[in-house]
Amino acid sequence: MIMCERPISVDDEAVHPDEAGWIPVCDLGRLKAETILRVAGLDMLVIWNEGDVVACERACPHEQADLSLGHVAAGRLFCPRHAASFDLCDGAITSGWPSPPLRLYPVRVTGEQVLIDAGGRSGR
Repeated sequence: MIMCERPISVDDEAVHPDEAGWIPVCDLGRLKAETILRVAGLDMLVIWNEGDVVACERACPHEQADLSLGHVAAGRLFCPRHAASFDLCDGAITSGWPSPPLRLYPVRVTGEQVLIDAGGRSGR
């Protein structure tokens, strides 16, 4: 199994929910149970992917479909509107599709709280 370079910190004492840019979005247990969650108030998703937490834009960059209606399998997020999927390590779309990559955002986990940096772009 290929693991992503993980922009995730577990129980990182240097991370504070009130730290500039970091927004608490959900409980880790809930994310594990539901796999894909919409982030309230933002056009973003958080995803449980084979032990990694991933944050990404909600709209498919190809056809603007709501990716929260898609599914996750084998490290990829599948669009509910067409046959393309996005690599959850780097956002790349299935080969042959004319689309920019899926935008990914930095994620941290402190205790059981998932936080995202909505203003950042993941270094993946």
